[in-house]
Amino acid sequence: MDSPHTTQSLPQYRQLYEILRRHIIEGIYETGDMLPSEHELCVTFHMARPTVRHALANLVRDGFIIKRKGKGSIVYKHPKGVGILSVAGTTTALEGVDLKTRIITRPQVQPWPHSFIFPLSEIELESGSIFMERLRLVDDRPLFFDITYIPNINLPRFCSRSFEDKSLFDTLRRFYNIEIIGGEQRLKAIPAEGRFAQYLEVQDQTPILHLERKIQTNRYRFQFYSKLYCNTTDHDLFGIF
Repeated sequence: MDSPHTTQSLPQYRQLYEILRRHIIEGIYETGDMLPSEHELCVTFHMARPTVRHALANLVRDGFIIKRKGKGSIVYKHPKGVGILSVAGTTTALEGVDLKTRIITRPQVQPWPHSFIFPLSEIELESGSIFMERLRLVDDRPLFFDITYIPNINLPRFCSRSFEDKSLFDTLRRFYNIEIIGGEQRLKAIPAEGRFAQYLEVQDQTPILHLERKIQTNRYRFQFYSKLYCNTTDHDLFGIF
């Protein structure tokens, strides 16, 4: 749950978004339930109607609600599966499931790798990257190994933050006002080898899914990148991207 200080530091529409998002995730509003009307939200939270509409539009974008003309805002059920392809993020998509994050390499500043997976701008190359590696587990079984590269641009104290059982998307949103708005990704099947087979607990040469992602944000010319290695034996993948 957001601390009062963290929530109040956000713009009003983000404050309302975070409150309603939390209520949906915690089951206060179930699938098919109606959220309070725009007028009721305006009165309850002392906000102007455009502010309320902005918050609701973000909930629609992130897949938490759908709008029906003449009915209002209806809580939307996420499809079953793993939302690694979603702007809402994996932690949100798997809310209610025993999802754990194990940090393999803590965030650290380093130069970008040579022959990087996507073209980089001059500013990105000059600033260096924040690199980290995480293993995500569902019901204590490894689901995917995530290697993340974030431009080291205006992210104070990022490397000192804890990501053990924490969401990267939530951290960027809450502490840096960075929202995920979309992205580009490439998918292919590859044989598991070396440490990826070890971390995913599969036999060497077992087919796994490999994703390369460029993730776009609301911050001007700021994007970050990840490489994922996924064991999809027990879980389908879905996403709104």
